[in-house]
Amino acid sequence: MFELVRCSIERLDQWLTRNGWAGYDPYDLKGLPFFTKNNPSLFEKALRKAVWKLEPFAPCLLRIIFRVKKEINPKAMGLFADAYLTLYLATGKPYYLSKAEEAIQWLDKNYSKGYSGKCWGYPFDWQSRIFIPRGTPSSVVSATVGNAYWSFYKLTGERRYLATCESICNFFTNDLNIDRLGSEKVCFSYTPLDNFHVHNANLFVAEFLIKVGKEVGNEKFIDQGLNAVNYTLSEQNPDGSICYWGRDQSDKCHIDHYHSGFEIRSLYSIWKLTGEERIHKAVEQYYRFYLANLFENKTIPKLTPENKYPINIHACAEALLCNATLAPDFPEGREYLANATRWIVENMQDKTGYFYYMIRRSKGIERKVKIPYIRWGQAWMLKGLSEVCKLENEHIGQ
Repeated sequence: MFELVRCSIERLDQWLTRNGWAGYDPYDLKGLPFFTKNNPSLFEKALRKAVWKLEPFAPCLLRIIFRVKKEINPKAMGLFADAYLTLYLATGKPYYLSKAEEAIQWLDKNYSKGYSGKCWGYPFDWQSRIFIPRGTPSSVVSATVGNAYWSFYKLTGERRYLATCESICNFFTNDLNIDRLGSEKVCFSYTPLDNFHVHNANLFVAEFLIKVGKEVGNEKFIDQGLNAVNYTLSEQNPDGSICYWGRDQSDKCHIDHYHSGFEIRSLYSIWKLTGEERIHKAVEQYYRFYLANLFENKTIPKLTPENKYPINIHACAEALLCNATLAPDFPEGREYLANATRWIVENMQDKTGYFYYMIRRSKGIERKVKIPYIRWGQAWMLKGLSEVCKLENEHIGQ
């Protein structure tokens, strides 16, 4: 499998070098005015429906028609920086280090201004339960970028990278809305504009606060991170899963592959940082649910427990990333990892190097949607493949 992964990474890297960092995103169309307008006209409502129905069939054409520009996405740059640094550590190739440094230098210059600390958001307007303008810093984006700075700090020991991590923590604790939901339970918001209770975002913040807090000796960061963990674990379902929304904000339990992977990896890291048995038990239960419900035949990443289709590249990337991350302590996932890696590379990677967006199925016929989304597909796949490469190298070296 090592050779398969090595060749896949090389092809993807070559495609990225030709393409550059900028690209389209699944959510950039939703930033168009007729999607974000509060009181759309009948025509605008009809246009919304038409665009969304046509999007899987002509994604590039629609973006050309509506003049949607290719953008550099801070979240993608954080993933690229982290992935290339992982590849440098796995292979020792200076080329990968230079690519990681190029990405981190872009992030140094392109952060959201006017907040208590360094932070980053998406380069497009997006309509969630509220309207969130482009550039609004996000807990998820900032934690993802923060992980790249953390990786640079752990490799180099340079305090400037740690200082950026500490600055991100200041953004989390001072600018995000923090809801107190009981004794020693809090939930961090998605952005400074909302009060969403979203468990994967809450855990991203918690994990980052705990690891940086332990490094710099900031007990406030650690305590707030653990209180966020307390809230999310209080909502863990009997089968081990965790819903996307907090129960007080949605009576429907949405579970999908990639958000589950985010939550499992965050909890796994928090367990490694704290050694708390309750967190280990939560990870064990959740990972067991994940393996049993979010793969078909121990191979193909399912989008939700109920639905195999569409087979989404984001879920594919998380299948690699989650299983590779947990492999040292949960070897039962190695079979899933090997099977999924082969299937994804053989079925989702174009001969030119990039990865397709998804495989849809209608009336028994599969159809590939081949648009190369940068953040959603290429950045997450490079990060997933880099972790598989690292794991394979460690196995070979044993």
